Amino acid sequence: MLTFETATPEETGIPSDCILQFIKRMEQRQIPMHSLLLMHHDKLIFEDYYAPCSADSLHRMFSISKSFTSIAIGLLIDEGKIALDAPIVQYFPEKLPEKVHPWIAEMTIRDMLMMRTCHASTTYKLNMSSDWVESFFTTPPTHPSGTLFHYDTSSAHTLCALVEKLTGGDMLDYLKKKLDILGFSKDSYMIKDPFGVSMGGSGLVALPSDMMKFAYFIAHRGLVEGKQLISPSYIDLAVSPLTETCMTAPLPSEAQGYGLQFWRNEQNGFVCYGMGGQLIIFLPDYELICVTTADTQRIQGGNQQIYDAFYEEILPHVQKSALSPDQAAAQRLQDICASLAIKPLESAPAPKNLCEINNRTYQVRTEGSDFQTVQICIQENTGTLSFTCKHTPYEIKFGIGTMQTGIFPIYDQQYAASGAWLFDGTLFIKAHIIDAYVGSVQFQLSFRGDELVVFMNKKEESLFHEFNGHLYCKAS
Repeated sequence: MLTFETATPEETGIPSDCILQFIKRMEQRQIPMHSLLLMHHDKLIFEDYYAPCSADSLHRMFSISKSFTSIAIGLLIDEGKIALDAPIVQYFPEKLPEKVHPWIAEMTIRDMLMMRTCHASTTYKLNMSSDWVESFFTTPPTHPSGTLFHYDTSSAHTLCALVEKLTGGDMLDYLKKKLDILGFSKDSYMIKDPFGVSMGGSGLVALPSDMMKFAYFIAHRGLVEGKQLISPSYIDLAVSPLTETCMTAPLPSEAQGYGLQFWRNEQNGFVCYGMGGQLIIFLPDYELICVTTADTQRIQGGNQQIYDAFYEEILPHVQKSALSPDQAAAQRLQDICASLAIKPLESAPAPKNLCEINNRTYQVRTEGSDFQTVQICIQENTGTLSFTCKHTPYEIKFGIGTMQTGIFPIYDQQYAASGAWLFDGTLFIKAHIIDAYVGSVQFQLSFRGDELVVFMNKKEESLFHEFNGHLYCKAS
């Protein structure tokens, strides 16, 4: 199993203080980081986690999954089972409509890897209750294949389905077997679509250290511990600039071009990109790899802030040779790392009427709501939001000035939550979802006499649909 030699940042030519500045910048910008790993000259110089996340915490990697799918396709090409320029329709005759549109019929595996399909968006999102793979072949196309870049997750999903069809098993299991020397976590897995296909575009759940192993494998063109695991020519092609992305890129760092399910970056390198701050950034000119996990989904341009902090706080200080030991800087970095954690909300003083609303049960009067009752209980620096949904009781514990962890009700996902009194007397609760599904669920509660109004808002791709909208409640 692949293990990394460790070193201090100074031993490889990076000052500890610049890593410290990166961490402080993320805190100042209120970016909810979950982990940060840095490798320089093939040595792991930094690895730390933001509590309650830890080195053993599996994390949803979202679209980093696409880069894994690309490598699985490359391995099948090495085995002679598929060809890069083969039309995808020849592998899925059972999914085709009676009359196949010519733009779909001519679409190749290469087109799909380059995000140059004939679809302008993800096809299965039009009707997620229908066969996701079949939708790729039945959705009317918008333009000829092989012409333009459009980010299409159904492309990677269909390619993953192809891997699973040809190997007879889960794609991640195939990768673990073929790349066994990397030693991916045995507990890592991929979420499946409703029809049993691994979500090759967004479903990878793994450790941040698995991402560093994958990055090392790519950076070394598939050569790991003397064993060539994949054709280096495929890696070279996959991370090269093959298609422009400037027309549709939402961020400057996503406007640098695209390879085969790998993004290019501003520094002559590549990025494996996942929604919400899941990033693998490799800069070959510096022999530098950065891995992050986070949840930027509520922050406009949040991913760009991670890119910018890395490029502006760390990159300018990278040297080619070792620096003199700096024990004071190392201690400063160690001190801040000891307190790394997802930060709780900052609270104003509790309202004067707290005793009137505390432990009071409110009946939900919103017509058609799945919720029946709501109750708040606050004791010093902890609180509990209790509610009944579909006549089943649940509760969410939260800290005030601290974080409380638990299992989020209904969906059994780990969370960390804090609450805060806002200046207008409303109560704000934010639960960070830190499990197979990454995101957050927020509540704002406004108390007025015997009335309670609850505003719920979730920022997560697939679940927690109940927790959107308003509840009007009255005290029992």
